Amino acid sequence: MNPLSIALNAFRGFLIGVAEVIPGVSGGTIALIVGVYQRIINSAAAFTKGVLQLRTLNFAALGKEFKKIDLALLIPLGIGMLSAIVVAAAALEPLLENEPEVMRGLFFGMILVSLVVPYKMAAKSWAAKDYLIGLIAAAIALGLMSLPRAAEFEPNLLIVFLGATVAICALVLPGVSGSFLLLALGLYAPTIAAVNDRNWAYLLVFVLGAVVGLGAFSTLLSWLLENKRRITLVIMTGLMLGSLRALWPWQQEQGGVLAPTTFEPLIALAAGVLVVGGLILWQAKLDSRSHQ
Repeated sequence: MNPLSIALNAFRGFLIGVAEVIPGVSGGTIALIVGVYQRIINSAAAFTKGVLQLRTLNFAALGKEFKKIDLALLIPLGIGMLSAIVVAAAALEPLLENEPEVMRGLFFGMILVSLVVPYKMAAKSWAAKDYLIGLIAAAIALGLMSLPRAAEFEPNLLIVFLGATVAICALVLPGVSGSFLLLALGLYAPTIAAVNDRNWAYLLVFVLGAVVGLGAFSTLLSWLLENKRRITLVIMTGLMLGSLRALWPWQQEQGGVLAPTTFEPLIALAAGVLVVGGLILWQAKLDSRSHQ
């Protein structure tokens, strides 16, 4: 792999990592936008299938599955993600606390325009049945994003492990925000604090939980994308649409929706549309070059 590809994959990972820190923004959504989503899912599924071969000590099958893991993508992607999580945890925490409406407006615009990615991937034209299924998925996401936010607490490591297994679904499933789920569980602030304070025990348990959750879900999703691609992408589009509820700029402290009260979030929303619109065009240009 040439240095440019390594740098691009690290940059993609950085964008995904930033998304994972932001409540309401799904890392899986960004992975879709930058064109690496299915490669991540397929690699995670191959890893899980390989590990399962250890039950029968079938090392030949294990090696065959491990060869399918896209290390050329995952290594720079992982470095970019880890760098982003450390940087974003420090940089975004005060912004989210001091300018919540503006930041939610920015992220609302980013997710709104990114709906075009799974929409076009699902089919050139949607049938009435597709729109119905998409709206049902959107309603489910809307319900999840309307959950009241739990009070913050000092979690024990078992709770951290279980929370991570749930939150990692955001990386696997576009439209579901891992950070928002952590917020709903009361684990968001402790996790950000653990990153900033370098609480290695907390972080190790969180990573172990994330690995277990990723392995459990990625195999199923890989199969769905391979065998039921259209309907899976239709559902993803609906989930992303419903997830916009979590990013409505004007909210009560516990997440209730309010009417617009300030103008600045609208400017931020427009900025989000421009940023992600540019990312989509950039990725489309890269894809067109790769097929020439």
